Amino acid sequence: MKISINNAHLYDVSAELTLVFALSTDELLHEGVLSELCFKAEQDEICYLSEFKTLYVGVEANEHDLFRSAAATAIITVSKYKYKSLKLAQYDVNNSEGIFSALVEGFLLGGYKFEQYKSEKSPLFLEEIIFSSRTLEDEHSELALLEAKLLHAQICANATNFARDLVNATPEDIYPAKLSQIAKELSEQNGMSLKVLGEEALAEEKMNAMLCVGRASRHETQLIHLSYTPKNPVATISLIGKGLTYDSGGLSLKPAASMVSMKLDKSGACAVLGIMKAISELKLPVEVHGIIGAVENMIGGDAYKPDDVLIAKNGKTIEVRNTDAEGRLVLADCLCYAQEKVKSDYIFDYATLTGACVVALGQHTSGIMGHSASLKESICDSAQKTGELVGALPFNRYLKKQLKSDVADISNISNKPYGGAITAGLFLDNFIEKENKEKWMHFDIAGPAYVESAWGYNPYGASGAGVRLTLDWLSNLK
Repeated sequence: MKISINNAHLYDVSAELTLVFALSTDELLHEGVLSELCFKAEQDEICYLSEFKTLYVGVEANEHDLFRSAAATAIITVSKYKYKSLKLAQYDVNNSEGIFSALVEGFLLGGYKFEQYKSEKSPLFLEEIIFSSRTLEDEHSELALLEAKLLHAQICANATNFARDLVNATPEDIYPAKLSQIAKELSEQNGMSLKVLGEEALAEEKMNAMLCVGRASRHETQLIHLSYTPKNPVATISLIGKGLTYDSGGLSLKPAASMVSMKLDKSGACAVLGIMKAISELKLPVEVHGIIGAVENMIGGDAYKPDDVLIAKNGKTIEVRNTDAEGRLVLADCLCYAQEKVKSDYIFDYATLTGACVVALGQHTSGIMGHSASLKESICDSAQKTGELVGALPFNRYLKKQLKSDVADISNISNKPYGGAITAGLFLDNFIEKENKEKWMHFDIAGPAYVESAWGYNPYGASGAGVRLTLDWLSNLK
C-alpha cells in the first residue's frame, strides 16, 4: 500500500474515498446527515456515508495516540470496501503534535494481517492513501518535513510488523537456527555484522545456564550477535532479547491451555530484530548490538531438572526450582556475554518473562525495572510519545531475600508467590556488573507482546511491543 502527500487542499485531491476524523460533530461538511444518523464522534466510532463517498471516524481528544487508534479503525473498515484510493487532510501543522506520524503508523499497524497459514487470503483493494499537506482550514505544512516524517513513521511501523511476523510464525517454522538465518539475511540486506555462536562455542564461553535450558530440544541452542556500527556514534547500546522459540515449561510442564501460543516467548528477540532493522534503515548515529538467546525449552531424557544447580557465565550458581522459569536463565548468560564483549552506555533487555507482570499491570502494559530513575523517566517519555504503555515496578531489599537458596548462590524462582515480576527482575540484577547498574533497564513485555483480544491498533497475535518505544528513545540520543 502506497502512502503519499499532495500539496493541494483535500477537496482538490483526487481519490475514491474521503476520510475525515471528527473531534466533534460541529461544523462538519455533512453535519445534518451525521446528526440524523446519531453520530456522536466518540472514540473510534464510524459513520460511512456511501452517497458522499466519505467515512467519518470519531476522535475523543486532540492526542496522537487517539488518532493512531482511529486510523487503525479506519483502515480496518476501509479494507472491507472495494475502494482503491483514500484521501485525508492534516490535523496538526508540521506534525507539531505528532498526529501525522501517528496516523501513518495507525494505518500500517492497524491494517496488519497475518495470513501465512490461511489457504484463502483476504482480498486487498486499497492501493493508495493520499494525505493533503493542508488542514481542512487550509493551514499549510512544509512538504519536505512531512515527507521526512512519513519515511520515519513507515520504517518504524514496518519494523514493528516485521517483528509481529516473526512472533506469529509457528515454532515448527522458527526455531533457533532459523532465527539465526533471519538475522543473517537482515545483516546482509542492511549492512550489519553478525556473529552466531552454536553450542560448542557457547560451552567455550561457559554459558551453561542457557545451554541447559535447550538441552532436551532437537534444535541447537544459538546466540545471535547482530551489530550496527556507524562512524562516530553518539552512544553505544546493547539490546538483549529472550528468544524462546517455544516454551513447553520443560519438566515443570505447563498445563495444556497455557502451552497454546507459547510461540510468543520469542517476542523479546523479535523486538530486538525489529529494532535493528529500523535503526539501520533510519541510519541513526548510535552503535547498537542486538544479542539474542535463541533456545527451545522442551522435555525429554536430557532435560534439565528441578534440583539441578547450574553455573552461569559469570560463575554464579543457580538452584533450579522450576524449569518453567527458564527465560531468566537464558538472559542471565546473555547479559554476562553482552557486558563482557561490548562496552555499552546503556543495556536493555526485553522478555516475555512473567505472568506476574500481567497480573500487576494488565495485558496492555510493559513493566520496566532498573536502578536509574532518570533512565526510567526518559523511557516513560518515549512510551508516551509512541503510545506504548509502560509501568515502573520498584526493586526493594525485602523481595531480594525471596531468591535465597540454601544450596546455591541464588534460586531461579522466589520462595513466595508475591511480587513475581520484580523478583524475576532482581534475579537478572545478579548478573549486572556493579559499574553497569545505572545503565541497565529490564522490559517485561509479557502483557502486551501477544494480543488475545484486539485493542487499539493491535490485531490478534503479536503486537511488536517495545519496537517503536525503543526507536523513539534511540532517536533522541545526543
